Amino acid sequence: AVIVTPMGSADAVVSAWEKRDGFWEQVFDPMPAVVGRKGMAPLGKKREGDGRTPSGIFDLKTAFGYAPELDTKLNYRQATSADLWIDDPKSPEYNQWVKAPTPAASYELMKRADDLYKMGAVIEYNTNPVVSGYGSAIFLHVWKGPDHPTAGCVALDEDDVSDLLKWLDVQKSPVIVIETRWNIL
Repeated sequence: AVIVTPMGSADAVVSAWEKRDGFWEQVFDPMPAVVGRKGMAPLGKKREGDGRTPSGIFDLKTAFGYAPELDTKLNYRQATSADLWIDDPKSPEYNQWVKAPTPAASYELMKRADDLYKMGAVIEYNTNPVVSGYGSAIFLHVWKGPDHPTAGCVALDEDDVSDLLKWLDVQKSPVIVIETRWNIL
């Protein structure tokens, strides 16, 4: 379990835990992170473009990055200049990774010039089922820095993202817990 604990409006701490012999053990020292520029959305209140990170417990199944392969035990998908994530609520492809071209009016490039998506993981928020307008393109990814919140994702230092991706294993059904009130450990 990756636990995201907000520490301020957009500051957070990420910790990683694994259940061993029936007990939860912390795997890494806590890592500084940033979340949405408008903080955390209460459970079920995240909406497209609101600048908030959704609260809840979400699967982590797919890693992505620019390299042909990545050291991770998650399913991996390479992002190319033709890869887009649709954030247009009116599109039938809303909150999906697609190949260009697309008729959607709005989307994110999965291979960005600023390298924020150099490596990351899809946070399975609003992915099954997809509800139009409830938020899209929520990822764990590389940050611009500790003073640069996201549009709704969880972002960390590149080395910390790399460490998490190396540790995460799709066979162990990893989740990310985003909220201060959760106490699953």
